[in-house]
Order: sequence, then C-alpha cells, then structure tokens
Amino acid sequence: MSSPAAEAVRLLTVKGETLAVAESLTGGLVAAEITSVPGASKVFRGSVTAYATELKHGLLGVDATLLAQRGAVDPQVAAEMAVGVRKALGTDWGIATTGVAGPDPQDGQPVGTVYVAVCGPSVTDSVFAGGGKVEHLRLNGDRAEIRMESVRSVLALLLGELAGQQTGNERAQDTERNGGF
Repeated sequence: MSSPAAEAVRLLTVKGETLAVAESLTGGLVAAEITSVPGASKVFRGSVTAYATELKHGLLGVDATLLAQRGAVDPQVAAEMAVGVRKALGTDWGIATTGVAGPDPQDGQPVGTVYVAVCGPSVTDSVFAGGGKVEHLRLNGDRAEIRMESVRSVLALLLGELAGQQTGNERAQDTERNGGF
C-alpha cells in the first residue's frame, strides 16, 4: 500500500494540479514527506515554514488582528495559512499546519492542540466557500509524536479533498493506470 504522500502525489499528477505547503509546528516535515516521493517535482512547488507568528502575517498574509487576538493556534489562522501559501506560490492546492507540539502550552492552548487545513482550486478568496477544510486535532504523545501525527493528518485531509474532487473521467484514467482496480 502506498503512503499518503505518494497517493497525494499520484492524484495531483492525474489531475495535473500543483501543491504548496505552509507549516508551523511541523517545521518542514510535511514538505519532506511529500518530496520523499519519486515524481513529486511534477506537482510540488514548495513550502513556507512560518514558525514565528509574525511570519504567518508577513509571508502568508494571515490577518495581523486575528493573530493578535487569537494567537497562531487557531482554525482561521490555519485556513488563512493554506490560502496564503497557495497564493504566494501560485498553486492549485495549499495545505497548512499550526499548533502546539510542546513541551509548553502556547497562546492559551494546551500541548496537542493542532489545526490542519487544505485549500483547493475552488476557493477564490480567503473565506472557504467550498474547496477548503480545517480540522481541529487533540493529539497525545510527546513532541515528535504530535508533529508526526500532524503530518499524517494534513496529508489525510488533502487526500480526502482530492478524492472528493475527482471527476468521473479522472477516476476512469486513474483506474486504467492502476490495472483496472
């Protein structure tokens, strides 16, 4: 069975679409997972690791007032990160991670609070009117476990959105390429 990253690369290739990643708590792990897949260069444009809160605004266009009022660990921040990286790198899809890996709480949020987001081609502005989704995660474990589960979760979210947007023709092409299964 292929990895979630390999499956995402495969689906994006079939669709002829591109992907960018905005990361905070995962610090580049999502991009590393995607680029470990042979052929990822066909679909992966790049990533922004905006670990510092002010970079979320400066590089990704996350609303400064939102960051000041709610902090970086927030569902709307995750959504705006996904939209921002998609716009900044000129891709069809943007995914994002933000949260608290520990060892200490951040912005009033306990360790293990994570938001992952995906923004797809049907999103035309910073509001998810379709083509976007944010998930709130409450993760247990140590710092490394929380970060790796965040990677798995954002890739699973992307896969769900990609699979949901496949047209009948794309599914037929996909089935044909994979031996009719």
